[in-house]
Amino acid sequence: MSEQPTAAEALRALEPLVGEWAVEAAGPDGHPWPGRGRASFHWHPSRAHLVQRTVTDVPGAPDSTSIIGCDAADGSFAQLYSDERGVCRIYSMHIDGRAWTLQRDGDPFPQRFVGEFSDDARTIAGRWEKAEHAAGFAVDFYLTYRKIG
Repeated sequence: MSEQPTAAEALRALEPLVGEWAVEAAGPDGHPWPGRGRASFHWHPSRAHLVQRTVTDVPGAPDSTSIIGCDAADGSFAQLYSDERGVCRIYSMHIDGRAWTLQRDGDPFPQRFVGEFSDDARTIAGRWEKAEHAAGFAVDFYLTYRKIG
């Protein structure tokens, strides 16, 4: 019987996300949106999944919960997203300590998040992009995560 790979090594790539973050949003024009948010990333008790909870007072932005996990066999990641509107999505994910990406290609709303970690890994400057059919992806809004704990 062959030995099954474990997720321990792949899951170490998620460590830079663990903690509490202040979240700021801006429109595609770069102008800040009113309100603020907070995101927390904590290990599920099994240590096999990272749980992300985001709360916001930005008008129109929903609170959300996501579960991040990996396929131990190939080290790929996925994020299961849900929010208070009843929206549920699955994103493919990549993280390597310098960049964090999430992507969903399915209809009716293909989108992706592209974030870059600062050198000290205490800031993630990112943007959500939406598919503009023939034009590819365009910025939907910007998100900046600043580690506070």
